[in-house]
Amino acid sequence: MHHKNIKAEIRRQLKTQYPDWKRLNRKTKKEVARKVLEEVVASYDFDQAVETPLSELIGISGQQQTKGILSIDQMAKFVENQRNGVLFRITEKDRRCPAIKDEELRIVDKLIDDRIVNRLLSYNGYNPSARDLLPSQLLRAELLKTLKYPEISYRKFCGDDKHYKGHKENSPYIGRDNKQNRAFIGLPLHRNQMIHHVQMSQFRSSLTFTQLVNLNVYFLYMLRNEGLLESHKIHFVDSTELAVDRQHLLATVKIGRQKIRIYDDIDCDCGKRRNKRDKSIYVVGYRMHTLTAIAPDTGHCIPLISLLAPANHHDSHFLLPLIQLGQAIGLDVKLVTADEAYHDNAGEVLEKTGVHLITPPNQKTALPHNVDADTLAVTLDDFCEIDMQYIGSDERSHEFKCGAAPGECPRALMCPQFRTIPFDGGRFQSIPHHISEVSQAINVRKHGERPFNLIKKREGLDSSRVRGQHNILVKSTLTTIVTLVLEITGTRTSKKEKKQEQMKLPEAA
Repeated sequence: MHHKNIKAEIRRQLKTQYPDWKRLNRKTKKEVARKVLEEVVASYDFDQAVETPLSELIGISGQQQTKGILSIDQMAKFVENQRNGVLFRITEKDRRCPAIKDEELRIVDKLIDDRIVNRLLSYNGYNPSARDLLPSQLLRAELLKTLKYPEISYRKFCGDDKHYKGHKENSPYIGRDNKQNRAFIGLPLHRNQMIHHVQMSQFRSSLTFTQLVNLNVYFLYMLRNEGLLESHKIHFVDSTELAVDRQHLLATVKIGRQKIRIYDDIDCDCGKRRNKRDKSIYVVGYRMHTLTAIAPDTGHCIPLISLLAPANHHDSHFLLPLIQLGQAIGLDVKLVTADEAYHDNAGEVLEKTGVHLITPPNQKTALPHNVDADTLAVTLDDFCEIDMQYIGSDERSHEFKCGAAPGECPRALMCPQFRTIPFDGGRFQSIPHHISEVSQAINVRKHGERPFNLIKKREGLDSSRVRGQHNILVKSTLTTIVTLVLEITGTRTSKKEKKQEQMKLPEAA
């Protein structure tokens, strides 16, 4: 933990002492980073206990729950109250625009209530009459780019590319000739008003984590209204790496077996990538940890909400905060399946959230004594030949009782006839693997990788056009929102959906 604490202290000092860090040239950044790194390491007391909060050590201190975050039920009441207001009824408009010919854009245009979005993204001192562009227009521009043009740059999308310099209104994306896109965003069709890429950048930078989550919840509320959350009973947690291009290593030092690295982007770090044939095993950037809902009968997956952290931290650190965030916004999370990296060996997730975690058994975890390796049958001791019966579990262990019939065991009066097995990362997790449905839950998690492929390839998050942790978090949230929008509209749903056998969920003891 000491190397994480040192990195957190360096990150804190650089952000405090150099608020204009992005404007410094590379040579100056190298000198500053090397100087701060040497000073922090030289003055650091390795005998002290690490008191820095875990959220700051793993780089998600800005992604914490706040009082302003709404649950899905609270969002439903908020929307209802706003729509019943006199001002809302006066300003209500018919969103049907003949200029929007694309069926998908027409459905999305009708789906989004600009008045609700503007209320969610407002702030103290917000004055709509003093703005050239409303938050809803900038959000629509972001959604339009992600929906239709994920592969192009923001400069090109806004007509700020050198090819259109001086003639921005001729941009094929939101120029004056593309009335459909202008109508979708809310730009006037009779004037040459454009959106500059800097305005979109400032919009992303201005969004707080609370606003982001509430925006996400707004679309989850609409998803629930369509009945698309009810059938998705199992939840799945996984992560994917988001590489940051053109990151230069400014300074590094090795402490024990750990390296501390400082890059241009202070928050990002170097971590191991999943095995991919065409890419290096290391990635410089971030990892997006996502809570996904899975329908057990079809394997269909919907990404719900995400956290973004530097790529060098172990996945297990993000299981608890991600589940807690999901519960805070009103998701009915009871059973989570994940890979081995998201373990709950200490039982912290079950204790704090009541959520049961199912992962493939860790091969390094030895079976408890007197447990059959093939059937997982439990006996009391080396002298017992009668299988015990599973009673249930408490917060830390599983309970078994003697399975002998009356008069069957000659040792009945001499043995306790009772045994507990503590939770572990192997076959005896919070739900033991001798329950047949556990293997089905582990198998269904394989479908959870599909949303990441869609988010990265279809919505263009694989090659991010933005820089900085906050901006990448905003972009990843917007791509999740676009995925939710496509789930609601159903415009890109395959007609040949493969069906799986209906699976019963294991009951938590």
